[in-house]
Amino acid sequence: MKMTKEQARARRKLRIRKKVTGTGLKPRLVVFRSNVHIYAQLVDDESGVTLASSSTLVLTRAGQAVHANREGAASVGKDIAEKAKAKNIEAVVFDRNGYIYHGRIKALADGAREGGLKF
Repeated sequence: MKMTKEQARARRKLRIRKKVTGTGLKPRLVVFRSNVHIYAQLVDDESGVTLASSSTLVLTRAGQAVHANREGAASVGKDIAEKAKAKNIEAVVFDRNGYIYHGRIKALADGAREGGLKF
């Protein structure tokens, strides 16, 4: 029986999460991509707390016209980097959440790097 797309992503996600954990000093930058929006969170796995989050949904509500394309993903990356800098976070561990590192995921990562995050 062939694996579905969702099952393949879940399998990749587990393989990544075995190796990638975030701390208070170097949190995990988690990316979730839907058809309509793209989301990013900074997570401290030791205490199980989300330190900051951003998404195209939040940016759209704030008045910007942001879509779930590469430009929108880059602006989410820059926004999460600003929020991280406000909390004195300079380095993160990138968790692509089972998604292939290209397109919107890569644009978000590049935007976060442009905003000053190191990973």
